[in-house]
Amino acid sequence: MPQVTTGEEMERNTIRRIRDAVRTGRLGVRFTAIEVNKALGIYWSSTFLAKHRKGNPGGYTVLFIRVERGVYELA
Repeated sequence: MPQVTTGEEMERNTIRRIRDAVRTGRLGVRFTAIEVNKALGIYWSSTFLAKHRKGNPGGYTVLFIRVERGVYELA
């Protein structure tokens, strides 16, 4: 039976992979969604970054700081 990944598990895995990419230099300290997509082989990081940025309107967990439009860093 295939293992089902929940949204929360996917989000935890994504932030773990982003932190690892920054730590190992595959991503810079400041990064864009395009860079994250390329480093992680995904296509949806712009939504993830915006959802979890400091000051997000949904009250989601803060994982990123928006430095300028389209540019983020880890919180």
